Amino acid sequence: MTHSPLDNYDQTISMAAQPEVSSPALTDLRVGILGGGTAGATIAIRLAALGIKTTLLERKNSLIDGPPMCHLHAGGNLYREIADEHCIALLRQSIDMIRMYPHSIDVRPTVLAVPTHDNNVPDNLRPRLDKLTQVYKALIEQDANNKVLGEPEDYYRLYSYERMCELASKAHVAKPQTHDEWMICAAKHLDLEKLKYPIISVQEYGWNIFRLSASAQLALAQYDNACVLTNTNVQQIRSINRNENANKKLAVAWAVEYKTNDSETSKTIEVDFLINACGFQTGIIDDKIGVNIKRMVEFKASFLSYWDGAGGQIPEIVIYGNRGTPDGMAQLTPYPNGYFQIHGMTNEITLFNDGRVDSNNKSAQPELPSKYLSYIVDGWEQTELQARNQKAIDYVAKFIPSFETATTQNNALYGGQQIPGDDDSLRIADIGLYSHISYARAENVKASSTLFAADEIVNEFTKLGLVSSTPQHQAQRLNHQWAYLAHTSDSTITQIASLRAKERGFPIAMAFLNNPINLIS
Repeated sequence: MTHSPLDNYDQTISMAAQPEVSSPALTDLRVGILGGGTAGATIAIRLAALGIKTTLLERKNSLIDGPPMCHLHAGGNLYREIADEHCIALLRQSIDMIRMYPHSIDVRPTVLAVPTHDNNVPDNLRPRLDKLTQVYKALIEQDANNKVLGEPEDYYRLYSYERMCELASKAHVAKPQTHDEWMICAAKHLDLEKLKYPIISVQEYGWNIFRLSASAQLALAQYDNACVLTNTNVQQIRSINRNENANKKLAVAWAVEYKTNDSETSKTIEVDFLINACGFQTGIIDDKIGVNIKRMVEFKASFLSYWDGAGGQIPEIVIYGNRGTPDGMAQLTPYPNGYFQIHGMTNEITLFNDGRVDSNNKSAQPELPSKYLSYIVDGWEQTELQARNQKAIDYVAKFIPSFETATTQNNALYGGQQIPGDDDSLRIADIGLYSHISYARAENVKASSTLFAADEIVNEFTKLGLVSSTPQHQAQRLNHQWAYLAHTSDSTITQIASLRAKERGFPIAMAFLNNPINLIS
């Protein structure tokens, strides 16, 4: 078994000091953000870059440590059931997120296949793929730096049975670059008799949560007007009447009482505007504020395995299926050094019979069964974790027979996901604004929507006269001139990401990328 040279990494990582940037203040506005997941961290970066005094409170000891995430939905093609306009929105949003967090992207296509027992046919996706290709081409014409998914004409490729058999006979390519080179390894391992044709290869890349966490940490460290409080629990929130405040554009301010894990005493900060980015626990803060909204929360898990039988670099592989049925979608996501993340969208693997709950008239917070809350806080009971992990391996092996030799690992990526409203197929949502009480709620179902949520908040602040967006700052956002990108090396990201993986109980190899992105400078 091969391992990363950092698998035994025990020493404390010494991080180079990052220069702080004093963004010219556009306002005396003070914003508090509750929750340091992808939404909270991205919103904080966006606001801090405008010179807004931003305080981020996160209960865990590092940023972006939440539900399973492995895939950048640059076109939403995993979801056959959603509307084309939602897929186009996911494409636009994903391009923006690649440009904001380039060090977190693993460049490899996703292979999409329809099994023979499925009622759908692959050709049903072709009109959508053609639309997405045209949108991607138009985005590049607007800004050449949007060309982060390769050439538009290479956005997707179709493969016949005969072509797959031909590729299966070819030698592995050590560092695949084209769809064909990536498909060689897939063709060698897929059971081609169990699939309908054509098979699709599309440029939906991998997204590394450990490197995303490191990127967000380094990005916020650039701004002296950004304060990040980790290991911090919110105790109370109370409103403050703003009639006597100099900024009379807001009638309400907020006092947030919090306590850090290393302190016996509580502290309080006052903020002019409060943003709730608490993910699946968003409803807890809504209840404190007095805002009721209908939402769902779903507990989901993906599983980690080790497989040294691929023989070369393998792309992400998705076998379509109907969610929640015994034939739900199978998803195999590669990491370096033989580690793989598995989703099986059945109630025996990724989903849970009682894992999706609704809010009610008494509370905006859906109540997950205590078992799943315990998993989120304290970790999984190993017997069930291993049982589901083995079922995940067996499920993938139905379509990739050689994967039956994969071995289970002692951890999983799991957590609660919020879904605003009552449509469990919703994949696009960004922000809920309550400016009359100086409050907003991040409502992201997919992490790729978080920068758009931040944009909506900035637009609202501008309309309210709270900030005056200058041409300089408009260009900064449009051109993705995030300060940390000019001062951060890929090796620094890797160092911090390695520490995050180790802290969270994952192989250090998962903090690396097989194929880093090469952006236009």
